[in-house]
Amino acid sequence: MSGGTLLALEGLVARYGAVTALAGVSLTVDAAEFVCLIGANGAGKSTTLKAISGLVPAASGRIRFDRQDIHGLSPQEILRRGIAHCPEGRRVFPYMTVDENLAMGAYVRTDAAGIAADLDRVFAHFPILAERRRQPAGTLSGGEQQMLAIGRALMARPRLILFDEPSLGLAPTVVETVFGIIAGIQREGTTVLMVEQNAYMALQLASRAYVLETGRIVLEGPARALADDEHVKKAYLGG
Repeated sequence: MSGGTLLALEGLVARYGAVTALAGVSLTVDAAEFVCLIGANGAGKSTTLKAISGLVPAASGRIRFDRQDIHGLSPQEILRRGIAHCPEGRRVFPYMTVDENLAMGAYVRTDAAGIAADLDRVFAHFPILAERRRQPAGTLSGGEQQMLAIGRALMARPRLILFDEPSLGLAPTVVETVFGIIAGIQREGTTVLMVEQNAYMALQLASRAYVLETGRIVLEGPARALADDEHVKKAYLGG
């Protein structure tokens, strides 16, 4: 079930030097919705997420979150507003313990009791992290590091989590586990916008989807309908 529009991009343009990465991207994500963004390498998927979270400046266009314009805010302020970013490649702090990595996820918060409750929630989602809480994150397997990255994002108590290629580099059985966890997070009420190269799995999980090609949205609609679209099948599903 989803509510009203939580996130809206309108005509978003982003550039890396002279190269235009996003050429007028517009999309919406409703509260408590699961939306995926698929496309080939270099289409602009990761740039879209980075622009939302303030890591890449938008050259023009609007980014609205909960009806407020967040274009131009710092990444810290965007996180404080309720948007967490789970980056491609996990990006855990390898020499810090699991506990310390999770604490970094809550660094914009001051509610000690709430932080403790959310830490318990993360360990309930990921019992393996509770077992390894004093280990350096760099000693974890790839799947465990992905779980830690998700847990770190949850520690911000976000309303929206941006997932960038959560299946990257993981064994197929671990991918199923990670996707199951992300789906569970969304069912609990956290809004999800996910970029994912495994288009088949992404379209199975999401309620709606957008297809991005060379910095432009070329298709959008219910995820199951896009999974049956001939262009999507040929380009992204091996059909």
